[in-house]
Formats: sequence, C-alpha cells, structure tokens
Amino acid sequence: MNLDLKEKISENGVVIELKGELDIFSSPTLKDKLYSLIDTSSSDVIVDMNDVSYIDSTGLGVFVGALKKSKQKGTNIVLKNLKPNVKKVFTITGLDKVFRIE
Repeated sequence: MNLDLKEKISENGVVIELKGELDIFSSPTLKDKLYSLIDTSSSDVIVDMNDVSYIDSTGLGVFVGALKKSKQKGTNIVLKNLKPNVKKVFTITGLDKVFRIE
C-alpha cells in the first residue's frame, strides 16, 4: 500500500496528514516532505497519523532524523492520532519519550 500525504496550515503549525503504510518503500517520500517543511517553515510540524496502519524501523528512522533537524532550528515534530499498533512501536522503542505524541 502506498503512503498518501496531504499538507495544510493550522494555527499550531504545518499539518501533514498521512494515509497508508510507512515502510521502506514509502519512507523516502515522507523524508523529503518533512525535511523540506523543516527547512522552509519556522513553525512546528504536526503529523496526523490517524490513517497510518503500519510503521517499520525505516519510518521510525525518518521521524528521528526529522526531529533532530527540527530541534536544530528550534521547532518540533508533533505526532498525533496514532493507532494502538503504531503507538506500540513507539512505546517499545522508547521513542514515545522523545516525541510529543498527542
């Protein structure tokens, strides 16, 4: 399954809505989008993962890299609406303590 990305602006920052699976095949698309937004925006990037059904280590790696990049700019990556199976991956890896998850 592919990963669809939709971008919109909110009062809290730039929102990216993801739909699909975040794996080795779709991760480069997300990486390009996140890094571009971090470079061009001075606000937080909010990633709505309500429709993400699966994430693997490649997807986690994209988020970790994006978080490092955003911290250097003084912004943040916020993850929201994680399904239980996706949130479990963040919990198992300890990344739930690194990311702001809503």
